[in-house]
Amino acid sequence: MTPDYFEVMRIPLRRGRLLAAHDVAGAPRAALVNESFAKRRFPGGDAIGQRLRFGPDDGQWYTIVGIVGNVKQASIALIQQDAIYITPRQWHWGDKLMSLVVRSPRDPATLVPEIRRAIWSLDKDQPIVRVATMDELLAKSAVVRRFALTLFEAFALAALLLAAVGIYGVLSGSVAERTREIGVRSALGASRGDIIALVVRQGMILTGVGVAIGLTGAVAASRALVTLLFGVSRLDPLTYIAVVVVLAAVSAIACWLPAWRAARIDPSVTLRSE
Repeated sequence: MTPDYFEVMRIPLRRGRLLAAHDVAGAPRAALVNESFAKRRFPGGDAIGQRLRFGPDDGQWYTIVGIVGNVKQASIALIQQDAIYITPRQWHWGDKLMSLVVRSPRDPATLVPEIRRAIWSLDKDQPIVRVATMDELLAKSAVVRRFALTLFEAFALAALLLAAVGIYGVLSGSVAERTREIGVRSALGASRGDIIALVVRQGMILTGVGVAIGLTGAVAASRALVTLLFGVSRLDPLTYIAVVVVLAAVSAIACWLPAWRAARIDPSVTLRSE
């Protein structure tokens, strides 16, 4: 990694120093490690100044000069990985595969040709294997995750629809069974608002019980979904609040139709039929 890599990628320095221009071949070999590596390999100690060797058995020794923040290296779906950073000039293996990272406010489509020309002006035989934006790399990394979440969304919508139909069916049946009761209430002075509130209250109580059971199950099942989440915890309060609000809104709509029908019951007709 060149010294400017961490600034371009906005990887924060936690302790020590970053790689510098004087970390060249022949100079003392310097390396940076991420917080995950430092905590795992040097628990309770100070990683700065420690020496490490990686790669083949004849690998060179490097001195840790700094600790940087954790970042996802290969995929956002993977758990946090240890990372070691060294400069290209102190790289002692035979492969010369390198990646060029460019940050610019300009449109990447207009920037790519200029980058190619700049590289070939230095080495006209330098092959450029792949050019991709960060958004494209993130999208490719999240393909499997997006497919799984799309399936979950489809199942969730189906479950929401079934819940709404179920609440509507239960309340419709309840209204049909309580037609005489509702007629008596109306005859004794209950307003349409009172009848609507009676039916809606019954439906929302059922919804509340279902939400409580569902939240308990969701918290228990969220442990299995940790690997599919990125940028949000499995117990994110905003997510749970949003789900409860959506369920309450759908349930209220499902309750309203039977309640509205109950409020239109004519008590004289109901009592005469009895």
